[in-house]
Amino acid sequence: MSGTVLVVDDSAVVRKLARRMLERHGFAVREAEHGEAALQACRDFLPDLVLLDRNMPVLDGIGFLRALRAAHGPGRPAVVMCTTEAAQ
Repeated sequence: MSGTVLVVDDSAVVRKLARRMLERHGFAVREAEHGEAALQACRDFLPDLVLLDRNMPVLDGIGFLRALRAAHGPGRPAVVMCTTEAAQ
């Protein structure tokens, strides 16, 4: 298995854990600490998959996803959004 993954999370610990798991399975991994840095990373290379935190400073996950889809359309890359916020 191989491919490219962009891990977007403001927690360095979460990024490190995700990187270790993904690299163990053969993925090439890049990291971004917030949505704005992730958009720049996607301008530099478009990953196959984005693992995206919803709650981040600078530009949150929803804002990143809107900008990503506006720039690259609905099909690529695949995005998995995660959050630790409890439902209300």
